Order: sequence, then structure tokens, then C-alpha cells
Amino acid sequence: MTQINSAERNAEILAELRRLYPDAGPELHFTNPFETLVATMLSAQCTDKRVNLVTQKLFARYKCPKDLAAITPEELEPQIRECGLYHNKAKNIVAACRMICEKFGGEVPGDWDALNSLPGVGRKTANVVYANAFHGDAIAVDTHVFRVSNRLGLAHAKDVEKTEAQLMQAIPKAEWSRAHHYLIFHGRRVCSARAPKCAQCTLRSLCEYCAAQEAAEKKEGSAT
Repeated sequence: MTQINSAERNAEILAELRRLYPDAGPELHFTNPFETLVATMLSAQCTDKRVNLVTQKLFARYKCPKDLAAITPEELEPQIRECGLYHNKAKNIVAACRMICEKFGGEVPGDWDALNSLPGVGRKTANVVYANAFHGDAIAVDTHVFRVSNRLGLAHAKDVEKTEAQLMQAIPKAEWSRAHHYLIFHGRRVCSARAPKCAQCTLRSLCEYCAAQEAAEKKEGSAT
């Protein structure tokens, strides 16, 4: 394996991810910043497939922040129950939409800091909305991005924020948003949490996790 964290090695990893997933992109369904924000807030600890089923009905009824700002969280709860954590999600979505109406003229703000100031919107959600709705450069670190990037060695961190900071150093800024999707696709299709398909992975020779696994197997073999 080449030197850990070398620019050449990182570039090789990105090139292979780009080759593997040329069409990688959001799997949530949305058509505008409002839908992007709501869908992303609903996606916490929920599958994109489930969110898409819920938002198909939700967005037919609520077209803009003003529509959701006009109802109570209790009214929204039964409409998003299938996404889980519906009590907090309803409270945050309604509060965010009210703040958008009161402070940002009824339009989801395209500024990262403004997005991050909305109720229920943390760094990950702000990054997703900023990147996908406003074409900004951002890396949203979800469980897949965290796991895959640290296994590959693009990052060496034990928490999400440090992983994000390290990925911003390891990946060219122009590729931040695309790399986010590459890593998610790889995490869902190959590098799963419990049973990664290392034997089938074309990144095996560049992966620190694979190298560590192979070293452990050799050590175990030599001890028997």
C-alpha cells in the first residue's frame, strides 16, 4: 500500500469511486430547496425509500414553507409517522418553516450559516441542502460516509465533524459534493457495516481496513 493519506493515493481512491458510480447522486426525491430541506430532515434514521413514499403525498399537499408554517406539529405528525422520530421531526420542520417565513422572506436560504441556524438543522442537513439545492461545495457525513471514508483511509477520525474536516483536506473542493454521493453508494452497495464485501471490492488494494484485516489473518495463521 502507498503512503497513508498521500495525495496520490487519495486521488486513486476518488478516481475508482468516480468510475464505479458515475451516476451517483441523491436518492431522496425533491425538486426545489423547500422539498430538499424537508426530505433531508425526514431522512434521519430512516431509509430514503420510506421518505420518498411519505414526501410524495406530503409535497402534493404542502408546496412551500408558508404551507407548513401554517399548521401545528401535531397536525404534521400523523403525515410523517412512517419516517420515525415523527414527534421531534414534526416540531423541527414546522419551526424551521416558521423561521424561514419570519426571517428569510418565505424562501429557504442558500447561505450555509443561515441553513445551519434553522431549528433541527445540523451540519449534515445543512451540507446536504447546500450541496443539492444550491450547488454549493460541501461534504455531508452520514453513517455511510463516516464508515467508508475511515475504512479507506481518506479520514482517520472518531467523530463526524473531524471526519468532515479531514475529508475537506483529502478531497479537492470541487469534488466534495460528488464524493459524498460516491461514498454513500459504496457504503450501501459494497462496504456495508456488518459484512463488507471486501473480496469483491476494487478498492481493496488501497483500503486500510482491508490491509488491517489481511495482516490480522496472516498473524493468526502464523500463530497456528
